Amino acid sequence: MLKIFVDADGCPVKKEVYKVAKRYELKVTLVANTWMNIPLESWIELIVVGKDLDAADDWIVENINASDIVITTDIPLAFRIVEKEAHALSPRGRIFTESNIGEALASRDLQTQLREMGMMTRGPAPFQKQNRSHFLQSLDQVIQKVLRESAEN
Repeated sequence: MLKIFVDADGCPVKKEVYKVAKRYELKVTLVANTWMNIPLESWIELIVVGKDLDAADDWIVENINASDIVITTDIPLAFRIVEKEAHALSPRGRIFTESNIGEALASRDLQTQLREMGMMTRGPAPFQKQNRSHFLQSLDQVIQKVLRESAEN
């Protein structure tokens, strides 16, 4: 069964995930380094992992299946998810695939190198209403794709 995992620390679209998951009757697992308030629903679970840098990422990768969807802003985590043939989606609605994850990772690495060299780089633009809308469209698109593929098998 399709599940949605959320790299929850700092994720701005948790409420949107809950809304879509409820409509499709999907289980949601939030993975975080610290405890947080979540709705008291049987289909929503919070996993609190250790404070290690990649503890949440490692837990997600170890627990996803190929049909699962992971919401994350972490490009290296998205790369690992795509490698496991699961579905990675950013809170801004970008769907990471085998064909675009390499470019996303290279761009992220370049920005990191430029910052380390002292060059000024801009951070991400502020999260806006149209980002939420794009996210909802992309999440629905990925869910429909997964459901269609599972119906064919």
